[in-house]
Amino acid sequence: MSTPPKPARIGYARVSTDDQANDAQLIELKAAGCTLIFEEHGSGASRARPVLARLLREIGPGDVLVVVRLDRLARSVSHLLAVIEQLEEKGAHFRSLHDPIDTSTPQGMFSLQVLGAVAQLERALISERTKAGINAARARGKLPGNPGLREKRPEALAKLSKARKRGHLADLVAAMPSWLPIVQRMRPEHPWEDVARSIQHQTGQKWNVDRLRRAVRLLVNEGLADTGLISPSPRRTPEDRLLMLVTGIANANPDLTLREIASQLEAMHERTSRGASRWAASSVKNLLDRARKLGLVSS
Repeated sequence: MSTPPKPARIGYARVSTDDQANDAQLIELKAAGCTLIFEEHGSGASRARPVLARLLREIGPGDVLVVVRLDRLARSVSHLLAVIEQLEEKGAHFRSLHDPIDTSTPQGMFSLQVLGAVAQLERALISERTKAGINAARARGKLPGNPGLREKRPEALAKLSKARKRGHLADLVAAMPSWLPIVQRMRPEHPWEDVARSIQHQTGQKWNVDRLRRAVRLLVNEGLADTGLISPSPRRTPEDRLLMLVTGIANANPDLTLREIASQLEAMHERTSRGASRWAASSVKNLLDRARKLGLVSS
């Protein structure tokens, strides 16, 4: 019986520009017992953190993400809380060496709750200041908003488009641990329609095929996903398509029974090769037997 891997301390170091060194952070992280350290270069205000996104995908249950200071990890309190929420979903912990934050201890969790209250207050204050600014502008006879956008100046529209793209990328990076692994298991062997249905069945997230394809392409362009994901799917007969679909389900979860695989196919509204909506365990078995002969299923 194999021994499960021991929880690890994983360091994350970030500097603002490419000409700065991480030496001071690396020394402290190594002294804190970090066996693996992820290094990232980028502005603290930037929402795109590809190295951090990879770390959050790869960190395992019981592991501890360690930073020297909170500002090395998050651009705001809300961003910090979002990162810690992702860690909690993976069963991992967080520790800042220079701040009283250690989510593996009751004291650290209390400090985190205080930060959450601060974030809520911060959002309320920003909202109040925004409303006050709009009311003051109206009192002076000025329209709220960006004059360049109202006048549809090209440079203002281009800036807005770039900001929206950065925001969209940040949203994708934050959510991709829940759906990208499904894409990675199924593409390019399966068409996008099957991938979208699988994501909805396994996560409850509804994806339009075009939106899913664009999202994956954006991650590929940013170097956050493998280019093979957007390669064309091979043309297959309906029988071959079902074979590959059942193979993908079985390889993703080898412990599923034939009846459970059949239930998944029915939930995805997949019809049998004869057009029936109900799947028999024997039909699944026939497809799995073929897949094993072709070496497509590991067990």
